[in-house]
Amino acid sequence: MQDLPEIENLIKLISKLPGLGPKSAKRIILKLLNNQDEIMSPMSNLLSDIKNNIKRCEGCGSYKSIKSNCNNCESLSKNHNKICVVENISDQWAIENSNIYKGYFHILGGTLPDVNSTNKVNILHNSLIEKVKSNKVDEVIIATSATIEGQTTAFYIKDSLKNYQVNITKLAQGIPLGGEIETLDDGTLLSAFKNRKKLD
Repeated sequence: MQDLPEIENLIKLISKLPGLGPKSAKRIILKLLNNQDEIMSPMSNLLSDIKNNIKRCEGCGSYKSIKSNCNNCESLSKNHNKICVVENISDQWAIENSNIYKGYFHILGGTLPDVNSTNKVNILHNSLIEKVKSNKVDEVIIATSATIEGQTTAFYIKDSLKNYQVNITKLAQGIPLGGEIETLDDGTLLSAFKNRKKLD
């Protein structure tokens, strides 16, 4: 390949995306270079728009436009009395796409590390507590992954809400040990939601 540092740097950058390696990155770059007007320019503009205009909501952790209110937060005011707590936005999207649960989501932005980990993660949980305090919330559905970190986070959330009159449930059977929400099929998610149980 010719010595083109711009392309080499772009290959390295694209290779960092999930599911993509150097080979896939090279194919993507060639497609972009061969379709500059149809794909590359519009994509460049859209990426710039997203960088400048889309941000995480401080209340729920979902994405929102800086020019408008958060759609997810507005859904809480539409008499939704349940909050589904997930680790990441990809989990929210997976559940929404399955049409199993239609309601308010709270996105933590990660999990707490297990006791043996040295990683420090700040999850968005104070605003969740505020929402339970100030809204008529009947149930908090904890939809964290079946990993050690996911379970640690679930019990931390449960403990944070112990002083409030709210039913706390956890997705049940159907999620394999170590399984992550975003990778589950619709049938597994449906089973997990239908069979959710009180978190003891």
